[in-house]
Amino acid sequence: MEPPLWVFGYGSLIWDPGFPVARSVIARLDGWHRSFCMHSIHYRGTATDPGLVLALDAAPGGACLGVGFQVTPGAEAETLAALRKRELISNAYLERWLPVTLATGETVEAVSYVIDPDHGQYCGGLDLEAQAQIIARAAGERGPNRDYLLHTVAHLQSLGISDPDLCWLATRVRALGNDPVS
Repeated sequence: MEPPLWVFGYGSLIWDPGFPVARSVIARLDGWHRSFCMHSIHYRGTATDPGLVLALDAAPGGACLGVGFQVTPGAEAETLAALRKRELISNAYLERWLPVTLATGETVEAVSYVIDPDHGQYCGGLDLEAQAQIIARAAGERGPNRDYLLHTVAHLQSLGISDPDLCWLATRVRALGNDPVS
């Protein structure tokens, strides 16, 4: 019997995993932080007007709180195929198996998608105001960039996960207008 497949969600996977979930648990990934450091040229922007999406950016000494998803047994191969199609669309993410600490105290190896800092879509270091301006106007195949931000913030808050930068961005993007998410 193979060990369970775990996936670490820190952005849209939290509210739209797209695979069958047997169990979900608040989880911490050390050495990384959640950041709007990737230009989105497909889902939340276009090649001519890129948006921003979250990625795990290396942060020695840092940590990211998210959700560990245990994939329903028997759905491992289809889940990995679906995740790779979704997350590796432009190869800006790298698939890594990283140790994640679950709120239960267990440590599991979870498939995680981290940013490739050498990829052309990497844009780490943008200040929050620049991020807000991009997120407020961009849209792509999956809709407005602002929806991605606001859904992520709402779901993090519902889980009791605090992310001050994302909360600031949500407030600022709402202030910039055209808020389609309540």
